[in-house]
Amino acid sequence: VCGHEPVATPVPSRGANNSDRGGQYCAHAYQKLIRKAGMRPSMSRKGNCYDNAPTESFWGTLKQEMVHHRRFRTRQKAQAAIQEWIEIFYNRIRRHTSLGGKAPARWAEEYYAKRKSA
Repeated sequence: VCGHEPVATPVPSRGANNSDRGGQYCAHAYQKLIRKAGMRPSMSRKGNCYDNAPTESFWGTLKQEMVHHRRFRTRQKAQAAIQEWIEIFYNRIRRHTSLGGKAPARWAEEYYAKRKSA
C-alpha cells in the first residue's frame, strides 16, 4: 500500500521484493519504501505470470486464510492483524510444503546453522 510503512518486517537477507507490473508497485512512493527497507525491487517480465508465482501464492494464502472471512473496523486493526498473521503464524507456525513441511523460521534457522558449521 503506497504511502504506508510495510506490513511485515523486512527479511534479514535484504533480498528482492518481487512483484508484478501493477501501477502500485511501479509508484515512486512504493519503490522508495522497498529501498528504505534495504531490499531491491524486482518485477516480473511483462505477460509472464510464472515469474511471480511464489508472491501470488503468498497473497492467495493470506486472503484465503486471513482476510476473506474477517471484517476489520479500521485500517489500523486490519494492518495489525495481518502483520501478526505474517510474523507469528505464517513465518513461525504454518508449515510450508515447499520447505519440506517446515515453517519458514525453522527452515531458515536450520539453513543458517548448516552454513555456519560448514
